[in-house]
Amino acid sequence: MDKKAVKYLVFDIESVPDARLIRMVKYPGEDIDDAQAVKNFQDEVLANSQGVSSFIPVTFQYPVSICVAKIAEDFTLGEMVSLDFPKFRPAEMTRLFWDGVENNYTEASLVSFNGRGFDVPLLELMAYRYAVPIKRHLKDKFGARYRFGTRHIDLHDWLSNYNAIKMQGGLNLLAKILGKPGKMGTTGDEVYPLFLEGKSGQINDYCTHDVLDTYFVFLRTRVMTGEISRDREQEIVRRTKKFLEENVSQVSAFAKYLKNWGDWEPWP
Repeated sequence: MDKKAVKYLVFDIESVPDARLIRMVKYPGEDIDDAQAVKNFQDEVLANSQGVSSFIPVTFQYPVSICVAKIAEDFTLGEMVSLDFPKFRPAEMTRLFWDGVENNYTEASLVSFNGRGFDVPLLELMAYRYAVPIKRHLKDKFGARYRFGTRHIDLHDWLSNYNAIKMQGGLNLLAKILGKPGKMGTTGDEVYPLFLEGKSGQINDYCTHDVLDTYFVFLRTRVMTGEISRDREQEIVRRTKKFLEENVSQVSAFAKYLKNWGDWEPWP
């Protein structure tokens, strides 16, 4: 897909706890291994959240998968990529992502689900860690860091009226309203166990599925804003299904998504 034709980058990240950093910051001098350090921190987070979540904060994470869908001005899907596939090296994924934002797709807007609350801060911290320049991203006052702009459309932020409500059900709920798969067995809290088992491909498939769900949610929000009609949205959805079918041999994640595909049938 021609770089100038890309107007939106729909993306998602899967990440895992940085055990080494956790040991250094949380438990210096203690004779514990990586697994115990992560467990201790998870238990602490769980207790502090009164049993709600054991998810370790973004500052103690690093990416293990980054998937991006390149979307044209007419909102059609042009290409999907998994950065640094199949090695999934955090430093290289970070470099590739920011190189795209800073140099290759300078006119494209980011589209995410809770990207302002997690994905972009994580990638900024990775830029800090690996000394990756992100000058344009940081310098643009009304760019991707500006909450109410269009350079980064965080669908979670947007649909929750900028956190006026809790978006209970999240991306899974929004995808299922549209008939799309949503969660299909794997959930976010299973990423770290899969990583420990060396199942990077399964993690990347999960990330790919989330990007597809995010894309279809994005399309529906563009119907709401009047940028496309409902009929045009459904035409794009059908076209996207054909794209997945034509590329299923190259991208294994598409097979499971298609198997669980559903069409939009609104109720009640």
